[in-house]
Amino acid sequence: MDPEDIERIAVLGAGNMGHGIAEMAALAGYEVTMRDINEEFVQNGYEQIEWSLDKLAEKDQISRADAEGALDRVTPVVDLDAAVGDADVVIEAVPEKMDIKRQVYRDVIEHAPPEAIFATNTSSLSVTELSEVSDRPEQFCGMHFFNPPVRMQLVEVISGAHTAEATLETIEALAESMGKTPVRVRKDSPGFIVNRILVPLMNEAAWAVEADDATIEEVDSTTKYDLGLPMGSFELADQVGIDVGYHVLEYMYQELGDAYRPSPLLAENVEKEELGKKTGRGFYDYENGGVQIPTDAGREDLQERLLALMANEVAGLVAEDVADPEAIDEAVKLGAGFPDGPAKMADDYGLEALVERLDELHETTGEARYEVEDSLRELAESGAGFHGTGDDGSDATQHETLNVSVDGRVGHIEIARPHRMNTISEELLGELDTAIDELDDDDDVRSVLLTGEGDRAFSAGADVQSMAAGGGDPLHAVELSKMGQETFGKLESLDAPVVAAIDGYCLGGGMELATCADLRVASRRSELGQPEHNLGLLPGWGGTQRLRHIVGEGRAKEIIFTAERYDAEELAAYGFINEVTEDSELLDRGWELARDLAAGPPIAQRFTKRAMLAGRDDTDAGLEIESQAFGHLMNTEDLMTGVTAFMGDEEPEFEGK
Repeated sequence: MDPEDIERIAVLGAGNMGHGIAEMAALAGYEVTMRDINEEFVQNGYEQIEWSLDKLAEKDQISRADAEGALDRVTPVVDLDAAVGDADVVIEAVPEKMDIKRQVYRDVIEHAPPEAIFATNTSSLSVTELSEVSDRPEQFCGMHFFNPPVRMQLVEVISGAHTAEATLETIEALAESMGKTPVRVRKDSPGFIVNRILVPLMNEAAWAVEADDATIEEVDSTTKYDLGLPMGSFELADQVGIDVGYHVLEYMYQELGDAYRPSPLLAENVEKEELGKKTGRGFYDYENGGVQIPTDAGREDLQERLLALMANEVAGLVAEDVADPEAIDEAVKLGAGFPDGPAKMADDYGLEALVERLDELHETTGEARYEVEDSLRELAESGAGFHGTGDDGSDATQHETLNVSVDGRVGHIEIARPHRMNTISEELLGELDTAIDELDDDDDVRSVLLTGEGDRAFSAGADVQSMAAGGGDPLHAVELSKMGQETFGKLESLDAPVVAAIDGYCLGGGMELATCADLRVASRRSELGQPEHNLGLLPGWGGTQRLRHIVGEGRAKEIIFTAERYDAEELAAYGFINEVTEDSELLDRGWELARDLAAGPPIAQRFTKRAMLAGRDDTDAGLEIESQAFGHLMNTEDLMTGVTAFMGDEEPEFEGK
């Protein structure tokens, strides 16, 4: 089936995952039937969709008309034939139990059209085994959404042993039409990608505490503040449900062997039904204080131990041809919110040290989970790393956190951390510094466009969590502030004009970055502000100085001291935003402005920027640069080009001479 032939989607299951998937399909324009086993379940799911769509419209993430249209496209049903009888794609999202899922497919094949594709939303169960229950294993694949589907970007698209390539391509296109990022899982393997990394990590954390090698607080402080992960390992287990992770681990143990034997600590919590947040108690007591993770209890040896386990899992996935390191990193960043993928984190730490750590643990304990994958040992010995040496023979710098390109005379810098709301890390600052130099050295670049990947955030500010890895060291914080000030200052003083196209959140460090642009255009849905005072901080990358030159000292103090959020129209009235566009027109308008500036006189633009910057605090200095530049420009070919074009009522083509 071609992707463009898909019109009707059946979603089986109206629980958290089912109604979320149905909502995304309806928003993408598909007719959706959502089915569950009784009227109460399916009606509850429908009401959840209605509530969610209302919230999206309330926050201006979609229009009221779009919300109403999407709801109209969802039909809640109990009758199975009514649900799947004319479906082009059937997405099954029933409870994560093999027996239940198998029975569903035995029933579905009696009613679904022969050309319909089946996609199971399973987090770990065998896609191949389920496909063999159906009458169309070649039209069967995994389509693993992450919870909540409305917010999470990742969809793992899993190939079973019998899945046709055309089926995978169609489901990937379907995921993209829903605004998701599909990552191909080439081989049906327990846990697929994300759970294959997260669940053993949770297990290792539990084994460390079980063996009295660490406390829960030390493990979570290490994972959250040293590794920079969104949550501590035990905090995440409580959030997801200890029983959920435990059952996935049991399945992996059954299918993959002793390396995945569950820790008794997990089993004990499941037996006591202390399953985490949903039961009020798990590794943390949510009725008496909840999660309290110290910021300074992390340990280097724990960090190395947990990284080593993740590196071994990455090596196993690659060796089994489940996915390559790039796909693994993308999936874990999007699906688990890691600041960097596990392959890159391991490369940055050093594979040789991680292999040595695994060897030591295996020799000491004899546990199978510490046996080093052959491919990991080979990579460590070669010094190449998961991502190679980085030398591909190209002169272009390979960036991890930015997308940098040149289109005609416009250089484009896109912040590429959508999984972290395009927050600014220390690594990103370093890459931005390099990217600015690259574009400055390129004589063909006449203007620069600055954007954020995705439509949720231009940049939601500093990546405070990853920066906390500095351990709260004041000296490190001072150096980080200076690093940001210098990098942003370099962007501000770039000879070429800079346009910031702001879509979504533009907060804190993100707003400080936008302040360095010469022109700022924003979508109506954008939210801007300097919320640092809410954290007991202040804008540390030049915001206390630059903002007042744009909006005036009074407005700058209001924005910083109140820590309020402003919409684009408000900050346009303040003079910070030059132009507000409709959401769908933002990127096109940003490119249009950048191209218009790129067609301008580069020498005059360069000296204009220099004179204005110099005159901020010393008008006489600015005037001196202005007069000297005025004289210099009188002797340029650009002046003659401009005058000639003016006299002939034509558009000038400036050469920068």
